[in-house]
Amino acid sequence: MSRRIATLARRAALGLAAALGLCAPGAFASPLAASPPERAVVQSPAGDLSGVTADGIRAFKGVPYAVPPVGQGRWRPPVAAPRWNGVRDARDFGPACVQPTPRVQTIYSSDLGRTSEDCLTLNIWAPTDAQKAPVIVWIHGGALVAGSSRETLYDGARLASEGVVVVSINYRLGVLGYLAHPALSAESPEGLSGNYGLMDQIEALRWVRRNIAAFGGDPQNVTIAGESAGGLSVVYLMASPPARGLFAKAIAQSAYMISTPELKTARYGAPSAEEAGARLARTLQAPSARVLRSMDAQTLTDAAALAGFSPFAVVDGQILPRQLVDVFDHGEQAPVPILAGFNSGEIRSLKMLAPPTPSSPAEYERIIRERYGDLAEAFLTLYPASDMAESILATTRDALYGWTSERLVRSQTALGRPSFLYYFDHGYPAADTAGLHGFHASELPYMFGRLNRTPPLWPKIPDTAQETALSDVMVAYWTTFARSGAPGQAAGVTWPSYGEGRRFMTFETTPSASERLLPGMFELHEQAMCRRREGGAAPWNWNAGLASPVLGSVQCRRRPG
Repeated sequence: MSRRIATLARRAALGLAAALGLCAPGAFASPLAASPPERAVVQSPAGDLSGVTADGIRAFKGVPYAVPPVGQGRWRPPVAAPRWNGVRDARDFGPACVQPTPRVQTIYSSDLGRTSEDCLTLNIWAPTDAQKAPVIVWIHGGALVAGSSRETLYDGARLASEGVVVVSINYRLGVLGYLAHPALSAESPEGLSGNYGLMDQIEALRWVRRNIAAFGGDPQNVTIAGESAGGLSVVYLMASPPARGLFAKAIAQSAYMISTPELKTARYGAPSAEEAGARLARTLQAPSARVLRSMDAQTLTDAAALAGFSPFAVVDGQILPRQLVDVFDHGEQAPVPILAGFNSGEIRSLKMLAPPTPSSPAEYERIIRERYGDLAEAFLTLYPASDMAESILATTRDALYGWTSERLVRSQTALGRPSFLYYFDHGYPAADTAGLHGFHASELPYMFGRLNRTPPLWPKIPDTAQETALSDVMVAYWTTFARSGAPGQAAGVTWPSYGEGRRFMTFETTPSASERLLPGMFELHEQAMCRRREGGAAPWNWNAGLASPVLGSVQCRRRPG
Protein backbone atom coordinates (compact mmCIF):
# COMPACT_ATOMS: atom_id res chain seq x y z
CA MET A 1 0.00 0.00 0.00
CA SER A 2 2.76 2.48 0.93
CA ARG A 3 4.53 1.89 -2.41
CA ARG A 4 1.27 2.55 -4.31
CA ILE A 5 0.70 5.74 -2.33
CA ALA A 6 4.26 6.89 -2.96
CA THR A 7 3.88 6.25 -6.70
CA LEU A 8 0.63 8.22 -6.82
CA ALA A 9 2.26 11.02 -4.86
CA ARG A 10 5.18 11.22 -7.30
CA ARG A 11 2.84 11.30 -10.29
CA ALA A 12 0.70 14.00 -8.70
CA ALA A 13 3.76 16.07 -7.81
CA LEU A 14 5.06 15.89 -11.36
CA GLY A 15 1.66 16.85 -12.73
CA LEU A 16 1.41 19.74 -10.29
CA ALA A 17 4.86 20.97 -11.30
CA ALA A 18 3.90 20.81 -14.97
CA ALA A 19 0.74 22.78 -14.33
CA LEU A 20 2.18 25.42 -12.06
CA GLY A 21 5.48 26.47 -13.36
CA LEU A 22 7.22 24.71 -16.20
CA CYS A 23 7.58 27.88 -18.19
CA ALA A 24 6.90 27.71 -21.90
CA PRO A 25 7.73 30.06 -24.76
CA GLY A 26 5.32 32.73 -25.84
CA ALA A 27 5.99 35.52 -23.39
CA PHE A 28 3.77 38.51 -23.08
CA ALA A 29 5.20 42.02 -23.29
CA SER A 30 5.20 44.10 -20.12
CA PRO A 31 2.91 47.11 -20.33
CA LEU A 32 4.69 50.44 -20.50
CA ALA A 33 4.79 52.57 -17.38
CA ALA A 34 2.52 55.60 -17.33
CA SER A 35 5.57 57.87 -17.35
CA PRO A 36 9.13 57.29 -18.65
CA PRO A 37 11.38 55.72 -16.00
CA GLU A 38 14.21 57.73 -14.52
CA ARG A 39 17.44 56.54 -12.93
CA ALA A 40 17.34 55.79 -9.18
CA VAL A 41 20.43 55.20 -7.03
CA VAL A 42 20.47 53.73 -3.52
CA GLN A 43 23.40 53.28 -1.17
CA SER A 44 22.86 50.15 0.89
CA PRO A 45 25.10 48.13 3.21
CA ALA A 46 25.32 45.50 0.43
CA GLY A 47 26.59 48.13 -2.04
CA ASP A 48 25.31 50.90 -4.30
CA LEU A 49 22.52 50.10 -6.76
CA SER A 50 21.24 51.82 -9.86
CA GLY A 51 17.58 51.10 -10.66
CA VAL A 52 14.68 53.03 -12.13
CA THR A 53 11.94 55.32 -10.83
CA ALA A 54 8.49 55.57 -12.43
CA ASP A 55 5.20 56.91 -11.07
CA GLY A 56 6.64 57.42 -7.61
CA ILE A 57 8.01 53.88 -7.28
CA ARG A 58 11.68 52.93 -7.32
CA ALA A 59 12.52 49.45 -8.63
CA PHE A 60 15.78 47.52 -8.21
CA LYS A 61 16.04 44.09 -9.80
CA GLY A 62 18.44 41.17 -9.92
CA VAL A 63 20.13 42.06 -6.63
CA PRO A 64 22.34 39.19 -5.37
CA TYR A 65 21.72 38.16 -1.77
CA ALA A 66 24.04 35.13 -1.71
CA VAL A 67 27.16 33.83 -3.41
CA PRO A 68 26.23 31.85 -6.56
CA PRO A 69 25.74 28.19 -5.47
CA VAL A 70 27.78 26.75 -8.34
CA GLY A 71 30.61 24.22 -8.57
CA GLN A 72 31.46 23.09 -5.05
CA GLY A 73 28.72 25.42 -3.78
CA ARG A 74 26.05 23.16 -5.26
CA TRP A 75 24.15 21.48 -2.39
CA ARG A 76 25.73 23.61 0.26
CA PRO A 77 24.06 26.22 2.48
CA PRO A 78 23.93 29.70 0.98
CA VAL A 79 26.71 32.13 1.81
CA ALA A 80 25.88 35.82 2.14
CA ALA A 81 26.97 37.84 -0.88
CA PRO A 82 29.99 40.09 -0.17
CA ARG A 83 29.66 43.83 -0.54
CA TRP A 84 30.33 44.90 -4.12
CA ASN A 85 32.33 47.91 -5.20
CA GLY A 86 31.04 50.66 -7.45
CA VAL A 87 27.43 51.07 -8.55
CA ARG A 88 25.67 47.86 -9.56
CA ASP A 89 23.20 47.98 -12.44
CA ALA A 90 19.86 46.79 -11.02
CA ARG A 91 17.50 47.56 -13.92
CA ASP A 92 16.91 43.97 -15.05
CA PHE A 93 15.81 40.75 -13.37
CA GLY A 94 18.37 38.06 -12.75
CA PRO A 95 17.97 34.62 -14.35
CA ALA A 96 15.42 32.19 -13.01
CA CYS A 97 16.73 29.20 -11.08
CA VAL A 98 17.26 26.02 -13.11
CA GLN A 99 14.02 24.06 -13.57
CA PRO A 100 12.81 21.20 -15.77
CA THR A 101 12.59 21.84 -19.49
CA PRO A 102 8.94 22.65 -20.28
CA ARG A 103 6.95 19.84 -21.90
CA VAL A 104 3.44 21.25 -21.75
CA GLN A 105 1.70 24.60 -21.86
CA THR A 106 -0.95 25.48 -19.29
CA ILE A 107 -2.70 28.61 -18.13
CA TYR A 108 0.28 29.16 -15.82
CA SER A 109 2.97 28.99 -18.51
CA SER A 110 5.07 32.07 -19.19
CA ASP A 111 8.50 32.78 -20.58
CA LEU A 112 10.96 33.19 -17.72
CA GLY A 113 13.91 33.72 -20.01
CA ARG A 114 17.35 32.42 -19.14
CA THR A 115 17.86 30.04 -16.24
CA SER A 116 21.03 29.50 -14.25
CA GLU A 117 22.42 28.07 -11.04
CA ASP A 118 23.59 31.63 -10.40
CA CYS A 119 20.08 32.73 -9.53
CA LEU A 120 20.00 33.80 -5.88
CA THR A 121 18.72 37.31 -6.46
CA LEU A 122 15.87 39.47 -5.26
CA ASN A 123 13.89 42.45 -6.52
CA ILE A 124 12.64 45.52 -4.68
CA TRP A 125 9.81 47.99 -5.32
CA ALA A 126 9.67 50.94 -2.93
CA PRO A 127 7.85 54.26 -2.80
CA THR A 128 10.25 57.13 -3.46
CA ASP A 129 9.25 58.70 -0.14
CA ALA A 130 9.26 55.50 1.93
CA GLN A 131 10.43 55.80 5.55
CA LYS A 132 10.15 52.83 7.89
CA ALA A 133 7.53 51.39 5.56
CA PRO A 134 6.16 47.86 6.07
CA VAL A 135 7.88 45.22 3.95
CA ILE A 136 6.30 42.30 2.07
CA VAL A 137 8.68 39.52 1.00
CA TRP A 138 7.02 37.46 -1.74
CA ILE A 139 7.92 33.78 -2.26
CA HIS A 140 6.83 32.43 -5.63
CA GLY A 141 4.97 29.17 -6.20
CA GLY A 142 5.64 26.33 -8.61
CA ALA A 143 5.64 23.10 -6.55
CA LEU A 144 9.24 23.85 -5.40
CA VAL A 145 10.20 22.77 -8.93
CA ALA A 146 9.57 25.81 -11.09
CA GLY A 147 8.69 29.49 -11.20
CA SER A 148 10.61 32.71 -10.68
CA SER A 149 10.41 36.09 -9.00
CA ARG A 150 10.53 37.72 -12.42
CA GLU A 151 7.04 36.58 -13.45
CA THR A 152 5.14 39.70 -14.42
CA LEU A 153 2.19 38.61 -12.32
CA TYR A 154 4.40 39.35 -9.29
CA ASP A 155 5.18 42.95 -10.23
CA GLY A 156 5.19 44.80 -6.92
CA ALA A 157 4.57 48.37 -8.11
CA ARG A 158 0.82 48.47 -7.34
CA LEU A 159 1.31 47.17 -3.80
CA ALA A 160 4.19 49.62 -3.31
CA SER A 161 1.89 52.47 -4.34
CA GLU A 162 0.02 51.81 -1.08
CA GLY A 163 3.13 52.68 0.95
CA VAL A 164 4.79 49.30 1.38
CA VAL A 165 8.15 48.00 0.20
CA VAL A 166 7.82 44.78 -1.83
CA VAL A 167 10.63 42.25 -2.20
CA SER A 168 10.41 39.14 -4.40
CA ILE A 169 13.02 36.40 -4.21
CA ASN A 170 14.45 33.46 -6.14
CA TYR A 171 15.47 30.27 -4.37
CA ARG A 172 16.95 26.97 -5.54
CA LEU A 173 14.39 24.56 -6.98
CA GLY A 174 13.92 20.85 -7.59
CA VAL A 175 16.86 18.54 -7.17
CA LEU A 176 19.26 21.48 -6.84
CA GLY A 177 17.26 22.92 -3.98
CA TYR A 178 16.06 19.90 -2.02
CA LEU A 179 18.29 16.87 -2.60
CA ALA A 180 19.30 15.00 0.54
CA HIS A 181 21.98 12.31 0.25
CA PRO A 182 24.23 10.46 2.74
CA ALA A 183 27.36 11.81 1.03
CA LEU A 184 26.07 15.38 1.28
CA SER A 185 25.16 14.87 4.94
CA ALA A 186 28.67 13.55 5.57
CA GLU A 187 30.13 16.80 4.22
CA SER A 188 28.05 18.91 6.59
CA PRO A 189 29.42 19.77 10.06
CA GLU A 190 25.87 19.24 11.37
CA GLY A 191 25.38 15.99 9.42
CA LEU A 192 22.52 17.47 7.39
CA SER A 193 21.50 17.71 3.74
CA GLY A 194 18.48 18.91 1.81
CA ASN A 195 16.61 22.14 2.59
CA TYR A 196 18.91 24.26 0.42
CA GLY A 197 16.00 26.13 -1.15
CA LEU A 198 14.52 26.81 2.29
CA MET A 199 17.91 28.01 3.56
CA ASP A 200 18.06 30.33 0.53
CA GLN A 201 14.77 31.88 1.63
CA ILE A 202 16.15 32.39 5.14
CA GLU A 203 19.32 33.97 3.72
CA ALA A 204 17.19 36.34 1.63
CA LEU A 205 15.32 37.38 4.78
CA ARG A 206 18.66 38.04 6.48
CA TRP A 207 19.62 40.27 3.53
CA VAL A 208 16.36 42.14 3.96
CA ARG A 209 17.03 42.57 7.68
CA ARG A 210 20.46 44.09 6.95
CA ASN A 211 19.61 46.23 3.93
CA ILE A 212 15.95 47.13 3.56
CA ALA A 213 16.16 50.33 5.63
CA ALA A 214 18.23 51.85 2.79
CA PHE A 215 15.13 51.50 0.57
CA GLY A 216 12.81 53.03 3.16
CA GLY A 217 11.62 49.72 4.61
CA ASP A 218 11.27 48.80 8.27
CA PRO A 219 13.36 45.68 9.03
CA GLN A 220 11.27 45.11 12.15
CA ASN A 221 8.01 44.98 10.16
CA VAL A 222 8.53 42.28 7.53
CA THR A 223 5.67 40.12 6.28
CA ILE A 224 6.51 36.88 4.50
CA ALA A 225 3.93 35.98 1.86
CA GLY A 226 3.49 33.32 -0.77
CA GLU A 227 1.00 31.24 -2.74
CA SER A 228 0.91 27.47 -3.37
CA ALA A 229 4.51 26.26 -2.90
CA GLY A 230 5.21 29.82 -1.77
CA GLY A 231 2.49 29.36 0.86
CA LEU A 232 4.05 26.04 1.84
CA SER A 233 7.36 27.89 2.16
CA VAL A 234 5.70 30.40 4.50
CA VAL A 235 4.60 27.50 6.71
CA TYR A 236 8.12 26.02 6.60
CA LEU A 237 9.55 29.38 7.65
CA MET A 238 7.07 29.69 10.49
CA ALA A 239 8.23 26.26 11.70
CA SER A 240 11.97 26.85 11.19
CA PRO A 241 14.01 28.02 14.20
CA PRO A 242 16.72 29.71 12.04
CA ALA A 243 14.01 31.94 10.51
CA ARG A 244 12.73 33.11 13.89
CA GLY A 245 12.81 36.87 14.30
CA LEU A 246 13.33 37.58 10.60
CA PHE A 247 9.65 38.35 10.00
CA ALA A 248 6.79 39.81 11.99
CA LYS A 249 3.73 38.60 10.04
CA ALA A 250 2.76 35.88 7.58
CA ILE A 251 0.43 35.56 4.59
CA ALA A 252 -0.21 32.02 3.32
CA GLN A 253 -2.31 31.71 0.17
CA SER A 254 -3.35 28.17 -0.86
CA ALA A 255 -0.72 26.66 1.42
CA TYR A 256 -0.64 22.95 2.24
CA MET A 257 0.55 21.53 5.56
CA ILE A 258 1.39 18.11 4.20
CA SER A 259 3.60 15.41 5.67
CA THR A 260 7.21 15.85 4.68
CA PRO A 261 10.17 13.44 4.41
CA GLU A 262 12.46 12.91 7.39
CA LEU A 263 16.20 12.98 6.82
CA LYS A 264 17.18 9.54 8.08
CA THR A 265 13.92 7.77 8.93
CA ALA A 266 11.33 6.19 6.64
CA ARG A 267 7.99 7.42 7.89
CA TYR A 268 4.44 8.13 6.76
CA GLY A 269 4.73 6.00 3.65
CA ALA A 270 7.87 7.75 2.39
CA PRO A 271 11.51 6.65 2.44
CA SER A 272 13.98 8.79 4.32
CA ALA A 273 15.12 11.82 2.36
CA GLU A 274 18.65 10.42 2.26
CA GLU A 275 17.43 7.12 0.86
CA ALA A 276 15.32 8.90 -1.77
CA GLY A 277 18.41 10.85 -2.77
CA ALA A 278 20.55 7.73 -2.87
CA ARG A 279 17.99 6.01 -5.10
CA LEU A 280 18.03 8.97 -7.46
CA ALA A 281 21.81 8.93 -7.58
CA ARG A 282 21.77 5.23 -8.48
CA THR A 283 19.24 5.93 -11.24
CA LEU A 284 21.50 8.68 -12.56
CA GLN A 285 24.54 6.39 -12.26
CA ALA A 286 26.23 8.96 -10.06
CA PRO A 287 28.18 7.05 -7.38
CA SER A 288 29.46 10.09 -5.46
CA ALA A 289 28.80 13.70 -4.61
CA ARG A 290 31.68 14.62 -6.89
CA VAL A 291 29.98 12.99 -9.87
CA LEU A 292 26.66 14.60 -9.01
CA ARG A 293 28.32 18.01 -8.87
CA SER A 294 30.03 17.42 -12.20
CA MET A 295 26.71 16.93 -14.01
CA ASP A 296 25.30 19.75 -16.11
CA ALA A 297 22.64 21.51 -14.05
CA GLN A 298 19.92 21.36 -16.71
CA THR A 299 20.63 17.73 -17.59
CA LEU A 300 20.56 16.80 -13.91
CA THR A 301 17.34 18.71 -13.31
CA ASP A 302 15.56 17.14 -16.27
CA ALA A 303 16.75 13.65 -15.39
CA ALA A 304 15.67 14.01 -11.76
CA ALA A 305 12.21 15.18 -12.80
CA LEU A 306 11.80 12.27 -15.22
CA ALA A 307 12.95 9.88 -12.47
CA GLY A 308 10.11 11.14 -10.25
CA PHE A 309 12.14 13.16 -7.75
CA SER A 310 9.70 15.25 -5.69
CA PRO A 311 11.26 18.20 -3.86
CA PHE A 312 10.13 18.88 -0.32
CA ALA A 313 11.79 20.37 2.70
CA VAL A 314 13.26 17.77 5.04
CA VAL A 315 12.62 17.19 8.74
CA ASP A 316 16.23 17.28 9.90
CA GLY A 317 15.91 18.37 13.55
CA GLN A 318 17.43 21.79 12.92
CA ILE A 319 16.11 23.64 9.87
CA LEU A 320 12.81 21.80 10.36
CA PRO A 321 12.72 20.27 13.83
CA ARG A 322 9.70 17.99 13.29
CA GLN A 323 6.63 17.47 11.13
CA LEU A 324 4.77 20.71 10.46
CA VAL A 325 1.58 19.57 12.19
CA ASP A 326 3.59 18.66 15.29
CA VAL A 327 5.38 22.01 15.39
CA PHE A 328 2.05 23.82 15.25
CA ASP A 329 0.34 21.45 17.69
CA HIS A 330 3.04 22.17 20.26
CA GLY A 331 2.86 25.93 19.70
CA GLU A 332 6.49 26.04 18.56
CA GLN A 333 5.86 28.01 15.37
CA ALA A 334 6.62 31.72 14.97
CA PRO A 335 4.08 33.61 17.13
CA VAL A 336 3.05 36.09 14.43
CA PRO A 337 -0.26 37.39 13.04
CA ILE A 338 -1.42 35.47 9.98
CA LEU A 339 -3.68 35.98 6.98
CA ALA A 340 -4.48 32.69 5.24
CA GLY A 341 -6.99 31.33 2.78
CA PHE A 342 -7.79 29.36 -0.34
CA ASN A 343 -9.88 29.40 -3.51
CA SER A 344 -13.18 27.70 -4.22
CA GLY A 345 -11.99 26.11 -7.48
CA GLU A 346 -8.43 25.17 -6.57
CA ILE A 347 -8.56 21.78 -8.29
CA ARG A 348 -10.41 22.94 -11.41
CA SER A 349 -7.04 23.88 -12.90
CA LEU A 350 -5.14 21.06 -11.11
CA LYS A 351 -7.21 18.03 -12.03
CA MET A 352 -4.14 15.81 -12.07
CA LEU A 353 -4.37 15.94 -8.27
CA ALA A 354 -7.88 14.45 -8.21
CA PRO A 355 -8.61 10.72 -8.55
CA PRO A 356 -10.72 9.46 -11.47
CA THR A 357 -14.49 9.41 -11.15
CA PRO A 358 -15.96 5.97 -10.31
CA SER A 359 -18.38 4.22 -12.61
CA SER A 360 -21.43 4.99 -10.48
CA PRO A 361 -22.58 6.82 -7.33
CA ALA A 362 -22.93 3.45 -5.62
CA GLU A 363 -19.28 2.64 -6.35
CA TYR A 364 -18.23 6.08 -5.07
CA GLU A 365 -20.09 5.51 -1.82
CA ARG A 366 -18.73 1.98 -1.44
CA ILE A 367 -15.12 3.18 -1.74
CA ILE A 368 -15.65 6.03 0.71
CA ARG A 369 -17.26 3.76 3.31
CA GLU A 370 -14.42 1.24 2.90
CA ARG A 371 -11.71 3.86 3.38
CA TYR A 372 -13.26 6.27 5.88
CA GLY A 373 -15.05 3.80 8.15
CA ASP A 374 -16.79 5.61 11.01
CA LEU A 375 -15.97 8.95 9.32
CA ALA A 376 -17.81 8.00 6.13
CA GLU A 377 -21.14 9.57 7.08
CA ALA A 378 -19.49 12.91 7.78
CA PHE A 379 -17.55 12.60 4.53
CA LEU A 380 -20.61 11.82 2.42
CA THR A 381 -22.52 14.70 3.98
CA LEU A 382 -19.81 17.10 2.82
CA TYR A 383 -19.02 15.36 -0.47
CA PRO A 384 -22.14 13.46 -1.59
CA ALA A 385 -22.28 10.77 -4.24
CA SER A 386 -25.12 12.64 -5.94
CA ASP A 387 -22.59 14.99 -7.56
CA MET A 388 -19.43 12.94 -7.79
CA ALA A 389 -17.47 15.24 -10.08
CA GLU A 390 -17.89 18.28 -7.84
CA SER A 391 -17.41 16.25 -4.66
CA ILE A 392 -14.10 14.86 -5.91
CA LEU A 393 -12.79 18.35 -6.70
CA ALA A 394 -13.96 19.70 -3.35
CA THR A 395 -12.44 16.80 -1.42
CA THR A 396 -8.93 17.34 -2.76
CA ARG A 397 -9.29 21.12 -2.41
CA ASP A 398 -10.26 20.85 1.23
CA ALA A 399 -7.79 18.12 2.21
CA LEU A 400 -4.91 20.22 0.88
CA TYR A 401 -5.82 23.88 1.03
CA GLY A 402 -9.00 24.34 3.06
CA TRP A 403 -7.90 22.28 6.06
CA THR A 404 -4.46 23.90 6.03
CA SER A 405 -5.83 27.44 5.90
CA GLU A 406 -8.15 26.89 8.82
CA ARG A 407 -5.48 25.00 10.77
CA LEU A 408 -3.10 27.94 10.39
CA VAL A 409 -5.56 30.53 11.68
CA ARG A 410 -6.71 28.24 14.50
CA SER A 411 -3.10 27.65 15.56
CA GLN A 412 -2.17 31.34 15.59
CA THR A 413 -5.41 32.20 17.39
CA ALA A 414 -4.42 29.67 20.07
CA LEU A 415 -1.16 31.61 20.49
CA GLY A 416 -3.15 34.79 20.99
CA ARG A 417 -2.12 36.28 17.65
CA PRO A 418 -4.48 38.08 15.25
CA SER A 419 -5.57 35.62 12.57
CA PHE A 420 -7.63 36.17 9.43
CA LEU A 421 -9.18 33.60 7.08
CA TYR A 422 -10.44 34.11 3.52
CA TYR A 423 -12.27 32.15 0.81
CA PHE A 424 -11.78 33.40 -2.76
CA ASP A 425 -14.90 32.50 -4.74
CA HIS A 426 -14.67 35.01 -7.56
CA GLY A 427 -15.38 34.21 -11.17
CA TYR A 428 -15.49 36.18 -14.39
CA PRO A 429 -16.73 35.28 -17.88
CA ALA A 430 -13.56 33.84 -19.44
CA ALA A 431 -12.73 31.73 -16.38
CA ASP A 432 -16.28 30.53 -15.80
CA THR A 433 -16.74 29.62 -19.47
CA ALA A 434 -13.58 27.51 -19.25
CA GLY A 435 -14.88 25.74 -16.13
CA LEU A 436 -12.29 27.51 -13.97
CA HIS A 437 -14.35 29.45 -11.47
CA GLY A 438 -12.08 30.46 -8.56
CA PHE A 439 -9.17 28.41 -9.92
CA HIS A 440 -5.81 27.90 -8.21
CA ALA A 441 -3.84 31.17 -8.10
CA SER A 442 -6.71 33.19 -9.58
CA GLU A 443 -6.55 35.59 -6.63
CA LEU A 444 -3.00 36.66 -7.51
CA PRO A 445 -3.78 39.31 -10.17
CA TYR A 446 -6.27 40.87 -7.76
CA MET A 447 -4.09 41.01 -4.64
CA PHE A 448 -1.08 42.24 -6.66
CA GLY A 449 -3.27 44.76 -8.48
CA ARG A 450 -1.96 43.51 -11.81
CA LEU A 451 -5.06 42.39 -13.72
CA ASN A 452 -3.36 42.98 -17.09
CA ARG A 453 -0.14 41.06 -16.36
CA THR A 454 -1.36 37.47 -16.41
CA PRO A 455 0.32 34.73 -18.50
CA PRO A 456 -0.72 34.31 -22.16
CA LEU A 457 -3.13 31.38 -21.68
CA TRP A 458 -4.64 32.65 -18.43
CA PRO A 459 -8.39 33.37 -18.81
CA LYS A 460 -8.45 37.06 -19.66
CA ILE A 461 -9.76 39.30 -16.89
CA PRO A 462 -12.17 41.92 -18.27
CA ASP A 463 -11.13 45.55 -18.01
CA THR A 464 -14.14 46.70 -16.01
CA ALA A 465 -14.75 48.87 -12.98
CA GLN A 466 -16.08 45.83 -11.11
CA GLU A 467 -12.86 43.82 -11.49
CA THR A 468 -10.71 46.84 -10.66
CA ALA A 469 -12.78 47.55 -7.56
CA LEU A 470 -12.32 43.99 -6.25
CA SER A 471 -8.58 44.25 -6.89
CA ASP A 472 -8.38 47.60 -5.09
CA VAL A 473 -10.14 46.09 -2.07
CA MET A 474 -7.76 43.14 -1.89
CA VAL A 475 -4.69 45.36 -2.32
CA ALA A 476 -5.98 47.48 0.55
CA TYR A 477 -6.56 44.50 2.85
CA TRP A 478 -3.20 42.88 2.10
CA THR A 479 -1.15 46.04 2.54
CA THR A 480 -3.04 47.11 5.67
CA PHE A 481 -2.34 43.69 7.19
CA ALA A 482 1.36 44.13 6.38
CA ARG A 483 1.30 47.53 8.03
CA SER A 484 -0.61 46.75 11.21
CA GLY A 485 -1.24 43.01 11.56
CA ALA A 486 -4.95 43.36 10.77
CA PRO A 487 -6.50 43.88 7.30
CA GLY A 488 -8.93 46.44 8.66
CA GLN A 489 -11.69 47.90 6.52
CA ALA A 490 -12.03 48.34 2.76
CA ALA A 491 -15.11 49.28 0.73
CA GLY A 492 -16.96 49.66 4.01
CA VAL A 493 -16.40 46.03 5.04
CA THR A 494 -14.26 45.22 8.08
CA TRP A 495 -12.43 41.90 7.92
CA PRO A 496 -13.11 40.19 11.26
CA SER A 497 -10.52 38.09 13.06
CA TYR A 498 -11.09 34.33 13.05
CA GLY A 499 -11.60 34.14 16.81
CA GLU A 500 -14.12 31.99 18.61
CA GLY A 501 -16.77 32.69 16.00
CA ARG A 502 -14.58 31.13 13.27
CA ARG A 503 -15.16 34.20 11.15
CA PHE A 504 -13.84 34.65 7.63
CA MET A 505 -14.02 36.83 4.55
CA THR A 506 -15.45 35.69 1.23
CA PHE A 507 -14.33 37.39 -1.98
CA GLU A 508 -16.98 37.01 -4.68
CA THR A 509 -17.95 40.10 -6.67
CA THR A 510 -17.48 42.08 -3.49
CA PRO A 511 -16.11 41.11 -0.07
CA SER A 512 -18.44 39.87 2.66
CA ALA A 513 -17.82 38.62 6.19
CA SER A 514 -19.37 35.46 7.57
CA GLU A 515 -18.87 32.66 10.14
CA ARG A 516 -17.96 28.96 10.02
CA LEU A 517 -16.53 28.26 6.58
CA LEU A 518 -17.76 24.93 5.15
CA PRO A 519 -19.00 23.51 8.49
CA GLY A 520 -17.52 20.11 9.28
CA MET A 521 -14.74 20.40 6.68
CA PHE A 522 -11.91 21.13 9.08
CA GLU A 523 -12.97 18.51 11.63
CA LEU A 524 -13.17 15.73 9.03
CA HIS A 525 -9.77 16.35 7.49
CA GLU A 526 -8.16 16.94 10.88
CA GLN A 527 -9.39 13.51 11.97
CA ALA A 528 -8.13 11.91 8.75
CA MET A 529 -4.70 13.50 9.20
CA CYS A 530 -4.57 12.56 12.86
CA ARG A 531 -5.32 8.91 12.17
CA ARG A 532 -2.62 8.76 9.51
CA ARG A 533 -0.15 10.41 11.85
CA GLU A 534 -0.93 7.96 14.62
CA GLY A 535 -0.80 5.00 12.23
CA GLY A 536 2.56 6.16 10.85
CA ALA A 537 2.26 4.35 7.50
CA ALA A 538 0.51 6.84 5.19
CA PRO A 539 1.15 10.45 4.17
CA TRP A 540 -1.42 13.22 4.26
CA ASN A 541 -1.54 15.27 1.09
CA TRP A 542 -3.67 14.93 -2.05
CA ASN A 543 -4.39 11.24 -1.38
CA ALA A 544 -7.81 12.02 0.06
CA GLY A 545 -11.32 10.78 -0.63
CA LEU A 546 -11.28 8.04 -3.26
CA ALA A 547 -7.46 8.02 -3.16
CA SER A 548 -7.28 7.73 0.62
CA PRO A 549 -5.78 4.73 2.35
CA VAL A 550 -8.06 2.87 4.74
CA LEU A 551 -8.07 5.07 7.83
CA GLY A 552 -9.14 2.50 10.36
CA SER A 553 -10.34 3.60 13.78
CA VAL A 554 -7.13 4.70 15.47
CA GLN A 555 -7.93 6.92 18.43
CA CYS A 556 -5.95 10.14 18.15
CA ARG A 557 -4.13 11.45 21.18
CA ARG A 558 -4.99 14.95 22.25
CA ARG A 559 -2.26 17.37 21.24
CA PRO A 560 -1.22 20.58 22.97
CA GLY A 561 -2.77 23.75 21.54
